[in-house]
Amino acid sequence: RSLSMIFSEFGRRVDQNASGGTDHGAAAPAFLIGPMVRPGVHGHHPSLTNLDQGDLRYGIDFRSVYATVLDRWMGADARTVLQRRYPLLNALQ
Repeated sequence: RSLSMIFSEFGRRVDQNASGGTDHGAAAPAFLIGPMVRPGVHGHHPSLTNLDQGDLRYGIDFRSVYATVLDRWMGADARTVLQRRYPLLNALQ
């Protein structure tokens, strides 16, 4: 009866920076946890070579994850909340 959503607000770049670390990037992980979540990876793993100006190319817009939770779990009108329509994911049963 509970759904947990975990989302990192920043990803990491593939290449190291001058101090041997990595800078913030564009793509980030998101997890949905609960008995109504369809198990598995939704979308595809990003390429480590096909980059967007050094950043991983994300396959799913994080707002689609939000829209799916709003629409299919909370029963809210995701378009009204997000002020735009985003594709819903087939992640919830």
